[in-house]
Amino acid sequence: MMAGSVNRQATTREALLKRRLALVGNVSALTAEALRLNQKLAGLEMDLLRVELEIGRSGASAQLVQDLHEAEESAEAIMNARAACENRIATAEGQIADVDRELAATENED
Repeated sequence: MMAGSVNRQATTREALLKRRLALVGNVSALTAEALRLNQKLAGLEMDLLRVELEIGRSGASAQLVQDLHEAEESAEAIMNARAACENRIATAEGQIADVDRELAATENED
């Protein structure tokens, strides 16, 4: 193999490894975001249960009904954000798989 070809392959591998590292970092950040959203959703679910129990005990006052609707809307927004985050994670994981295939192809050229 010629020196120029070896240098090009090394440069290509280095670029692919840097790309993979960035993608893994992105997946890590997105996973942390998904976990944060899960925790937030769990807290809202507790609020929903609290309000529902209070409605069951004392009846549906205007304030409790409003609290219930607000908690339900917040929970829905968080579930939508979590789904979007999970889609971004899947996309980034697919990109990592693509980079891994490219890396494997460069190793096979040796």
